[in-house]
Formats: sequence, structure tokens, C-alpha cells
Amino acid sequence: MKNFTLSVPTPVNEPIYAYAPGDARRESLVQRLNTMAAEKIEIPCVIGGKEVRTGNKKTVVMPHDHGHVLAEFHLAGESELRAAAQAALAAKAKWENLHWSERAAIFLKAADLLAGPWRDTLNAATMLGQSKSVYQAEIDSACELIDFLRFNVSFYQDLLKQQPISSPGVWNQLEYRALEGFVLAITPFNFTAIAGNLPAAPAMLGNTVVWKPSDTQVLSAWYTMKLFEEAGLPPGVINFVPADGPLTGRTLVSHPDLAGIHFTGSTSTFQSLFKSVGENISRYKTYPRLVGETGGKDFVFAHASADAEALSTALIRGAFEYQGQKCSAASRAYIPKSLWAKVQDRMISEIATIRLGDVRDFSCFMNAVIDARSHQKVSGYLDHAKNASDARILTGGKARGEKGFFVDPTVVLTTNPKFKTMAEEIFGPVLTVYTYDEKDFEQTLDLCDATSPYALTGAIFAQDRQVLVQMSQRLKNAAGNFYVNDKPTGAVVGQQPFGGARASGTNDKAGSPLNLYRWLSPRTIKETFNPPKDYRYPFLAK
Repeated sequence: MKNFTLSVPTPVNEPIYAYAPGDARRESLVQRLNTMAAEKIEIPCVIGGKEVRTGNKKTVVMPHDHGHVLAEFHLAGESELRAAAQAALAAKAKWENLHWSERAAIFLKAADLLAGPWRDTLNAATMLGQSKSVYQAEIDSACELIDFLRFNVSFYQDLLKQQPISSPGVWNQLEYRALEGFVLAITPFNFTAIAGNLPAAPAMLGNTVVWKPSDTQVLSAWYTMKLFEEAGLPPGVINFVPADGPLTGRTLVSHPDLAGIHFTGSTSTFQSLFKSVGENISRYKTYPRLVGETGGKDFVFAHASADAEALSTALIRGAFEYQGQKCSAASRAYIPKSLWAKVQDRMISEIATIRLGDVRDFSCFMNAVIDARSHQKVSGYLDHAKNASDARILTGGKARGEKGFFVDPTVVLTTNPKFKTMAEEIFGPVLTVYTYDEKDFEQTLDLCDATSPYALTGAIFAQDRQVLVQMSQRLKNAAGNFYVNDKPTGAVVGQQPFGGARASGTNDKAGSPLNLYRWLSPRTIKETFNPPKDYRYPFLAK
């Protein structure tokens, strides 16, 4: 019993460490990188708080040195997936009935542990296992995950305060219940923070979760799970089950107690899950909540008044940070011909200075794409551009896979606004540019809006304010996260809630209260203090 009004700590965005030469934090991280690179660990499933080893194992390798094995992990089969769902259901009542502040305290503790003694471990796991540079890991596996945990607690407190009005003699209340059943969290390889938030956000609100991480993110996912356990997460609240994706869908999406799916990944996979839910709709005890953030074909659109230097920098960072493997990565650009020469010269000369290599070499701006499948896919797009009559590669265009899955930062120039690499999601370091005549400005805005089925992020560049307003209005539905004179990546929790619509997802805005509402089922309670004793109303009197 808490006989006082609670006030959780006011969240602020976690400071980003620079890891500059001579910084003690840099030396500490380097030591952790070397230690983790030298060891090979075994990763079990965690079901009901118990480690489960199935014997069906896969390896975790460094994408930038794919012969180097970092870990082996046990794959859950059908029986383990069903056991995970049962463990989540068994833990539900006790967890949901725990006072909300006690649940929140676990995740606040996890945030503080991550900001302190766990920071090197989770950053190093993300760098080694997902081939992220030190900066890309820091803003992801440290800062963003810390922000998700702290801000979600604050958002949760604020939404609990939202109560209905009460008329005389009546007390109306709104109770924010967890969903009835278990939540299935299916998480991606590219962001450790997203992989941590997708199971943690519903759990914080009283739900219990089955968490299927991506095979290529298992290392940092494992350490995230251990972080939650050290922070005091009870057994069964989050059940960690690396597993085959289709098997997970067949086993759990048809489960009668499925309460929701929290998903980040490909559009095709989410559409398949959505379809399966529809096919099983009569089986469920309640309608499952479907929250998905999926693909993107994110654009940068420049007007003739744009600042060429700012534009070229935004294109380089937006397209090539983390090898273009962000859902928000700049992948297509529309640039006026009158501005293009200046942008091209600066961009190509700057790209020539970019180094690719091992994440432990801090002078490398780029590292490797995630796996052989991705490497092959991106290589296919490069081959297509090389052989096309309506496009040419200005820089890059090479992919090497002997030691690591490396792809050079590539810029394609096309005369066809619907060229393959202008329209299809690539998920690699490939930027395609279409140049337009200034007189075709409005028609090119229409092209930008209609070329891709996605609507995740987009950026516009102009110095003319009236033009910025015009561009923003015309591209109103083309991006859920819209940037003005900035790159279309780098959303910050509490500042730019993230998500898109169309083929990019349900736009439920992770990093804001909007996402939390999806994991709650409100109950309205009306209490009448002096109830009537006669059914008759005054209008019935003679």
C-alpha cells in the first residue's frame, strides 16, 4: 500500500559519449570489445525465468569478420514457444497486480544500470554482433534504450492521471488495465533499443511477453535480457525465445490468448502476420492489438533555394550511417538540376574520404551489412544499376564479401524517376538521385509522393519559407517523421515520436505516450454515492 502521491524522476535524454582519443570511456569500451571478441558464449532460451537449451543451435558472427564466431544460441521449437506463452500467462496475474510504480522501478533501475556498468557491454555487443560503429552503437544501445525506459515510465504516470469528469453524487474513474492474454514481441536486427523497447513497453504496463529477437541481433538481445533480470524483472514476464520466424507465426499467432503483436521488421512479414490474425479472428478471447513499424523508401527533396553544403552532408549521413540499414535511411533524392553540380562535387569528394572496416577501428565511418543474404541483395541492386541504360553509378558500386560483408557507399544517378532503386527498399548503402527541371517542381513533388508505397521518413531542403510550407503540405502523407533542412534519420525519444503509415506500419509512435495506449485496455468505473430508490422520473407526475 502506498499512502502518498507518486512522482517519478523527470526524464532527460541520455547524454551521448564522444569516445574521443584520450577519453577514459573510450579505453574502457575498447577493453570490453577485446574481451567479448575473444570469448565465445552460449545463449539459451529463457522461459519462465529458466534457461532452456534445445540443442538446435545457430551461430552469431561478426558481420565485418564473418569467420569469427561470437556465440552459439539455442533455437526454440514449437514446444518451447508454447511453453513461453504458457509461462507468460502464468506470470500475468501477479505481475499485473503489482503496483504500477513497482513495475516502473524495475525499468528505471535497468536504465540506470545501462547508463553505468552495463553501457560498455551492450555497446560492445551491438558493435561486434551488428557491425555498428562506436557512435551508432552509443546512440542506439545506450542512449535510445535508456531514453525509452525512462520516458515510458514518465508517459505512463501522466496517462494514469487522465481521468473523466464526475457529476454531483457520482465518482467516475478510468482504470488502465493490461491486455488480456500475452503480447508477442518480434524485434529487428538493426536497433538494439527497438529490440529492448518492444517487449519492455508492454511489460511495464502490466502485460507479459513472448520475445522473439532477430537471429542477427541475438547477442545484444541476450545481454538486454540479462540487464532486465539484474534490474529485478520477475520470471515469466518477458520470455526470451530465438526461433524460426514462420514457426513462431504458426505456433503463436493462432494462440487463443494472443493479446497483441509488437513488431518491427519487413513489410511482407507484418502483412503476413496481419493476414494470419484475420484468419484466426474467431479463435481469440479478445481482438489482438497489432502495432508494426515496417519498411521505408525514405526521401530527401531539395528546392533550388536549398543550402548545397547542408544538403550534401544530410545525404551522406542519412544514406550511409550504419550502412543504410536504418528504416529511416535516405534512399532516394530529388534535386534540381541548377543545384546538382554543386551538391554532386561536394558529396562525391566527401564520400571518397569514408573508410570501411572493423568496428574496433574507430576511424571507420562505415562497417559491414548484417549478413550474406543482405550482402547478396544489395549486390543485386548494384548489378542492376551497372547494366541499366537510364542510370549510372557515380561512386561506389562495389561489394566485397571475402572476410566481411562490405558494400561501398554508392550513389546512383538516374533519368528515370521510377527506376528500380528509386522505388524499392534496399536496406543498404545505396542512394539514388533524380535531378529535375525547376519548372517541374510541383510535378516532381507528386512523383515523390507516389513512387513508393512507404511513408516512414522524409526530408525537405529549402531556404524559401513559402516553398517549405508548400512542400510540407504536398508531402503531408508521404512520411510519418518529416524533417525540414535535416537528414531523415535520428529520431530522439521524447522529441520526435517515431513511426510511419502506408506500407511503413501502423504509425503508433514509439517514444511517445501514443504507443503505450496500445498496450492498455481501459475500464470505466462509475460509483454512485446516493443511488435512487424509486424508478419514477419527475416527468411521470400528473
